[in-house]
Amino acid sequence: METMYTAFILTGANLGNRKQQLQTAVELIEQFCGKIICTSSIYETAAWGLTDQPDFLNQVLCIQTNLAPHELLKTLLAIENQMGRKRILKYGPRIIDLDILLIGNLKIETPDLSIPHPALPDRRFALIPLAEIAGSMLHPTLGKTILELLDQCNDALNVKKYSQNTK
Repeated sequence: METMYTAFILTGANLGNRKQQLQTAVELIEQFCGKIICTSSIYETAAWGLTDQPDFLNQVLCIQTNLAPHELLKTLLAIENQMGRKRILKYGPRIIDLDILLIGNLKIETPDLSIPHPALPDRRFALIPLAEIAGSMLHPTLGKTILELLDQCNDALNVKKYSQNTK
């Protein structure tokens, strides 16, 4: 019997047709990673880290996958690559960005994969959509709910629900 994992993946895009990039990512993740159980709303956020670039759209997906964590990471990187992502500049603009935030209550620390995502407690653009679909979930290492982490987060970036009608 193969193991099923529940993974939360943050999708982000700030180049091209951002909403279409997120939709394409959803389709490819469903095709290659597993069944999407639920999705958060799409949020718009100013760029984090390197701020002189277009705003990001972000969304969190909850998926059921039988891919082991490192296999999931490899598959997500292949999807980014397939969609045309080029890793040129750290925190730079990107067509698509796929980050594993959590996989159940797993704790993984290897050179290429850290679960839970180490920056999660510090980033409102990840916490807000995650809280929308899994607010009462406990962070595996901090022992606080996602809503508690959001409440305590010092990140000042404005994160707002995205609407087609706004620029």
